[in-house]
Amino acid sequence: MLAAASIKVMVVDDQAEMRETVFWTLQDIGFRKIRSAAGALEALAAIQTDRVHLIISDYKMPGMDGLQFLEAVRKDPEIGKTVFIMLTGLGDRDLVQKAAALGVNSYLMKLSLQPRSRRRSSASSESLADHRVG
Repeated sequence: MLAAASIKVMVVDDQAEMRETVFWTLQDIGFRKIRSAAGALEALAAIQTDRVHLIISDYKMPGMDGLQFLEAVRKDPEIGKTVFIMLTGLGDRDLVQKAAALGVNSYLMKLSLQPRSRRRSSASSESLADHRVG
């Protein structure tokens, strides 16, 4: 199994605060190769040219939603087996069943990821914008 620091991650959410929360949570547990996108179409194009090991995506986004994004990933022979975690603020059983039918690997409620302030030190001066796709 790959060490967390070598796993390439794509975080997809139309809300900048949530992308930042997920980014810092992943950083805190050892992930270092994290990119982000504000939308599924942007993320899909990015991961088709530079593959990742893990996608963490919001469900409710303008344009292509998380289910459509998951379906597009699963249909692509190059990236179809990428681990995919769906994030949502909705406790909708139907949504969970649809995501499972499309091959989602896991499902997390956004309530479990609380935004928090982050003190920056000189050792941690990176910004989320430095990892933004596009």
